[in-house]
Amino acid sequence: MRLPGIVFATALAWLTALSPANSVRAGPVAPPAFARPALPVMPVAADDENYDIDLIVGFSGQCTTFRVAGQNLPCRAVKYFHGESGRAYFTIAVEDPSDRGRTVSFSGEKARRDRNDFYELTVDQVLLNSKERPLAGGVRVPQVEPAAGMCKQFGDIETKQIKTISCAAADRAGRRYELQFQADGQPATVQKITREPLDSVRRRARLRALKACRIKAAEARILPRDTAAYIIECLEQASASQAPSDK
Repeated sequence: MRLPGIVFATALAWLTALSPANSVRAGPVAPPAFARPALPVMPVAADDENYDIDLIVGFSGQCTTFRVAGQNLPCRAVKYFHGESGRAYFTIAVEDPSDRGRTVSFSGEKARRDRNDFYELTVDQVLLNSKERPLAGGVRVPQVEPAAGMCKQFGDIETKQIKTISCAAADRAGRRYELQFQADGQPATVQKITREPLDSVRRRARLRALKACRIKAAEARILPRDTAAYIIECLEQASASQAPSDK
């Protein structure tokens, strides 16, 4: 999501610089498997100004090394996010039972790709998020640390067989951040997100809610004469439960 000048997601980076000739916008840089229409697609309202992510890639495997400011942390999951603005993120979810929203992201805007088996992202930010961070529109605003580093991803992008991801970065205070991720052989999961008119999104949401309420009425064996009133009340309750909140 776009939060005051940033996209809330994460990107990993390596300690090597990209030459201007090879620098491109971040992302898997036109890998065919990440751009085909056959990908699972999630529609998002076209006029939703808070949504910036257009690609999410999930990896299956384990973190063999994960350090934040010199501290070893357990890793729960690793995902790649790409924003419409061109910024990309490798985001690591920290295994913390007391804070399921604790994440660390390596982020950058420049990347390059060699063939289909190597992707490199230049890191210029590290994003730190947790339940202690302030809310904006119901979303936690991460702490942004300017940094320098690199993330490298090896594996066949076309077949989604990613092998390893490594990231290393240091912020201006000299704190170092490091990730070594080893895949387990399972293919990466790729989700492309597209925008469409807000009316279409709302209409489908109403139809889904109506279908769910009709099923509830049938399961509760509501009499035909009372079905309309039951469904109206059911829709009202669903609408109230989905009201936005910053709690």
